[in-house]
This record gives sequence, C-alpha cells and structure tokens, in this order.
Amino acid sequence: MTLTTGKLKTDMEIAQESTLLLISEIAHRIGLSEEDIELYGKYKGKISYEAIHNLNKLDDGKLILVTSINPTPAGEGKSTVTVGLADALNQLNKHAMIAMREPSLGPVMGMKGGATGGGFSQVLPMDEINLHFTGDIHSITTANNALAAMIDNHIHQGNELHIDPRRIVWKRALDMNDRALRNIVIGLGGPVQGVPREDGFDITVASEIMAVLCLSNDLGELKSRLGQIVVAYDFNRQPVTVKDLKVEGALTLLLKDALKPNLVQTIEHTPALIHGGPFANIAHGCNSIIATKTALKLADYVVTESGFGADLGAEKFLNIKSRAASIAPDAVVLVATIRALKMHGGQRKEDLQIENEEALKQGLANLKKHMETLDAFNVSYVVAINRFVSDTEREINLLISWCEEEGVPVSLADVWAKGGRGGLDLAQKVLSVMENSDKKFTPLYDLSDSLQKKIECIAEKVYGASGVDFTVKAKKQLDEYEKNGWGSLPICMAKTQYSLSDDPVRLGRPKDFTITIRELKPKIGAGFIVALTGEVMTMPGLPKHPAALNMDVDANGHATGLF
Repeated sequence: MTLTTGKLKTDMEIAQESTLLLISEIAHRIGLSEEDIELYGKYKGKISYEAIHNLNKLDDGKLILVTSINPTPAGEGKSTVTVGLADALNQLNKHAMIAMREPSLGPVMGMKGGATGGGFSQVLPMDEINLHFTGDIHSITTANNALAAMIDNHIHQGNELHIDPRRIVWKRALDMNDRALRNIVIGLGGPVQGVPREDGFDITVASEIMAVLCLSNDLGELKSRLGQIVVAYDFNRQPVTVKDLKVEGALTLLLKDALKPNLVQTIEHTPALIHGGPFANIAHGCNSIIATKTALKLADYVVTESGFGADLGAEKFLNIKSRAASIAPDAVVLVATIRALKMHGGQRKEDLQIENEEALKQGLANLKKHMETLDAFNVSYVVAINRFVSDTEREINLLISWCEEEGVPVSLADVWAKGGRGGLDLAQKVLSVMENSDKKFTPLYDLSDSLQKKIECIAEKVYGASGVDFTVKAKKQLDEYEKNGWGSLPICMAKTQYSLSDDPVRLGRPKDFTITIRELKPKIGAGFIVALTGEVMTMPGLPKHPAALNMDVDANGHATGLF
C-alpha cells in the first residue's frame, strides 16, 4: 500500500498522480479510429453511432456481472472490484473492457463522495466523471423537465387531451438530493401563470427517461420508448402518453448525444464505457444496454456491474436488462467484505476494527441468501472477498473455508491496494468458471405470469419473504394495469438496499417477514412496472454532514475531497 507521511493516500491523490493516455490512444487500442470518437477534451470521448453500427458484424465477447451482498455503511467496494478484475484480465492478456454506470451528483454530494472505484482500481478522470462528465445526466434532466413544461402548457392552452390535473404522474427532476422539492405547488400567481396544481421532483437518476435511455438499443427504439411513457390520466381515467402530446421527437433530439456511450480509462489504461445511471433501489440500476453491447463487440471479456446487492441490482439485470438486451452473463462475481458481513452479524460500525469471528459467522447468512438467489437464476459465480486493511488472517481464513465448504469458488481480492495485480487470482477463477460451467441462465419468472405472481416470486425467492401484502391501492392498480394490457411487463421492485426485507434496519438474513407493496407505478416507456415497498424515496435528502462539506478546488482547478 502507498503511504503519504504515514497515512494511506486518498483515492483523489492516487488519481491525480496517475498518468492518463489520450483517449484517442485508448480508442486505437480497441480498434477504433479517431473518426469513431467524438472528443470531450483529452481524456473523454463518445463513440459515434456510425462506429457502433459498424461493430454489429463482430462476434460478442464474454460478459461478467459483478454484484454483492446487501451494502452497509462499512462499504463493499463493488465498483473497485469491477475495475480491478478488468485490469487483472488485461494483465493476463485477455483483452477486457469495463461497462459501468455514471455517478449521480446527488449521492456524490451527499453520502458517497465518489463512484469510480477506489485506491489503485479506479476509472479516470475520476473528478470529471463524478461531476458533470459529458453532460448526459444534464441532458436527461432537461428532457424530463421539457416534458413537464409541455404537459402544463397543454393544460394552460386549452387541454385538448382532457388531462386531469389531479392525475398527472410525471414529475420534474433535478440531479441533486433535495428533500424540500419532494412536494411542491406550481402555477400560482393568476391565470397567466398556468393552472395551479400539486407537483414534485424526482432525482434525475430516478426519472423514467434515464431508464428509457439505458434500455434502448438505438435512437429509433429510444424515440419509440419515449412515446410510450405515461404522463397522466384524463378525466375518464385513461392513460395519456408522450406520443399523445406529440413531443417524443423533441425529447429524442435533446437526448441524441446522451445516448452515445462514453469512453474513458482506468489507472492501468483498461478501456471503460461509463454510461447511464438509473438508481437500483428505485429503477433497474444498470448501465446502458448500448454501452454493454458495444463493449461486447470491442473486447473478449466485458466486466459490468449492477447496483447494490444481488437482491436489487442483479435481480433487475437478470430479469429486466437481460431480456431487453438479449444478453446473459457468462459468469457472476459476488462481492463480500468481512467488515460488512460482521455488521450483518450484529457488530457495530465503530467496532469493526476489532476481530470478531462470531459476528462474521452470523453475517454469513446474508451471503448465503445471495448465493441461493444466483443459484435460482442458474448462473455460475465466484465469491470475491474485497480485502480491507482491518481484516485479520483468522477472519479471512474463516470466510474462505466457509465458501470452500459450500463448494463455491472464492478469491481474496486486494485490488484497492494493488490494482489488477491484486485481482489475478480472482480473474483466473472467473475464467475457470466460465470455461467449465454447463449452466444455462434462466430468468426467475415468465413474462406471461400475472403482475402479482411476479412480485410474489421476487419477494419469496430473492428476498426470502414468507408472503406479500398488497394495500388496497396496490390491489386496485394491479387490476387496472392488467386491464390496460401492461400485465406482461417485468417488475422493478423499489426497496431499501440495506436489507433483504423492506425494513432497512433488519440486517443479516431476516426470517418470517412479509413484503408490503404500497403502490405501483407504470413505467411503460422503460418497459416495466415499479412496485414500491417500505418508505423508498424517489427524491433523497442530504445527510447532516454532506460529503460536499469536504470538497474544494485549488487555484489550478484540481479537485479535492471527492473521496
């Protein structure tokens, strides 16, 4: 590990001391010419539509999905393992790329402080990626709010579609955690200011337009999906869509550049496509289809990740994204940390530096449940132990021995401190799993199942719930959505990331609990139905001490405090 005056270097310091290659050179390494890349400065670029089209004749590489146990404040380092694994594969001369999500400014300024990996397993330039990057999320914010403006203007100008102002379901968006905007009133000030009504804001990464962009294979599909978005209901309670408003063309125009994948690099110069960023506890939590499929054409191995634990991100990747993209992972990496497992076993965060084999043993129940979930999808996987400096040899040996007793491949990954070199064993085990597995991925439910049956399937098979309770409102919505012809869509569960249950304080592997579905939301453009559980918010708030308090910039424009 690298030290500065006796202390570990920060991610920001490591990133700023790294040498970047021109993005044109990174493009050349994966077979792209300068004409195939639209430059955003020296170290960022977008891949052109023409280049993507020309790649269609190439065969696909192998896809590796990285997921994890339920996250805790102790940290799991899923993105760090994703980057380190790809770097390790390249050290083994396997021609690997990365496909990851873009960070949202809200969590960056709020709790996380950064979302590009850590230590010597980072994607660069980390400060630019974590801030405005290439403007994709701002484009989605603009398109979202342009649609909101069109809806209110339509009502103000005579309301030809007979939209019921009380039943407008489209909200405005902002890429920031801002609880004060969850519920607002607009249109005040007299007739010329519009029609007064209640409204609210979602964080941009929870906008359906983000999900639509990430699930579209090309511009034509993007326009079609945008047109299908349900924005309101009329006075007869019939859905009103973007296509009814005739603005799908304008929205597509606003998003024409945002749909192009962004090319960057890791510290070790592994090519990375960072594109799209839907929340995993609200939306489907995966990077864009177009980025993943482009990477599969450009590399022999693509390492991608899904948001939060296997109960959210991986479930949605396998039930939603895999269907929309017609892809399936050739192997899965299930990331766990000893720190997080000890928290799931009852140890307090402030005591995690203390060796505690008993808490670790208790926390293994959470890892076991996620292993069972991956088994239910019939995918091959490797458990990656993301090493932290506080892990003791006895704790490490206990976890490795337990995995071996379960008959599961396991690897101790030290990629934070050593980069790709610390992930060589993990890379070799993943390659072995792919070469020797005869498993055939199978989604967890059939699309022909009823919406209720799909929800119950996820709750019982993935979360381990004993049953599902539907509120009166949710039951009515189930009937309504089936009548509207939406019953064949997959389910996107909105649930806390911290627990297998819908109660964030129930860590480990809860028993004898039910999942409560309080409300459903149709995301017809995205192509799924959202089922809301617990108290999941679509507009988060900032914590008492936001990460932004630690951020600054020096006289030369160098960022500090991002992580």
